[in-house]
Amino acid sequence: MNTAAASESRIVGLEVTEDAIVARLADDRTISVPLAWSWRLADATPAQRRRVEILGGGEGVHWPDIDEDISARGLLQGVPARPPKSTTAKRRRA
Repeated sequence: MNTAAASESRIVGLEVTEDAIVARLADDRTISVPLAWSWRLADATPAQRRRVEILGGGEGVHWPDIDEDISARGLLQGVPARPPKSTTAKRRRA
């Protein structure tokens, strides 16, 4: 990956709406994924969704109140977060 490509995929702004996670990238692109792709954010309060930190010069973002991290690469590649397996499902397999 060249330096230009690396800088283009940096997050410079982020908003979480009732339906989507919307990121503004350094190259002026805006990308959006469904809120349901992050079960932690989907379950979070509006205040928890607003408290976000941009990490690593824009390589990713972190929500400290709910311990959620999403990378710019993950957003661009369309990789949703997997919810944990329920304890019920674990018991059935045991």
